[in-house]
Amino acid sequence: MFERFTKDAREVVQGAVAQAAGEGARSVDAGYLLLALLDRQGSRGSFALAALGVDQWREPVRRAVGEARRRAGLTRADTDALAGLGIDVSEIVARVEEAHGVGAMSGDRGDGRWWAGGRPSFSREAKDVLEKSLRMAVAHRDRRIGDEHLLLALTVLPGVAAEVLADHGVTYASLTRVLYGGGQAKAG
Repeated sequence: MFERFTKDAREVVQGAVAQAAGEGARSVDAGYLLLALLDRQGSRGSFALAALGVDQWREPVRRAVGEARRRAGLTRADTDALAGLGIDVSEIVARVEEAHGVGAMSGDRGDGRWWAGGRPSFSREAKDVLEKSLRMAVAHRDRRIGDEHLLLALTVLPGVAAEVLADHGVTYASLTRVLYGGGQAKAG
């Protein structure tokens, strides 16, 4: 499948792997793909994000992804549902981190020695994003998979990345307008 990826899309995937490895993560998840997309410049995905106001929310997105990782990848919807059952995720995170250190619930060691090969694998979530990006390219009749297709896939698959993007007005509809509709779209 990677032979169908553009140079920009490959660099996003490589950037996600590098970020995960740099943080000592066991696996690359959708959050790392989103963070790697935020680092891109001069690509279709980066232009779409710029059109939607990425410069105003790049750091808040990074913080939101990091906070979700501290909560073991739980979305706000997940934590709200658990709160409805009387489970305080913030309290659980605090207790686990008190006993085992900050970031203990992320499953990452931070020292780069967690996995045998020294390189993080792709989580099921990240694999779903890669597979969905192929479907996005086909649906839009694009011959190659670009970083814009990775971004579109992140908006439609449930999880932290989609939640964080939606919080900043980046949805499948707004991206599609920017990428394929030729019109202006505003993040909101």
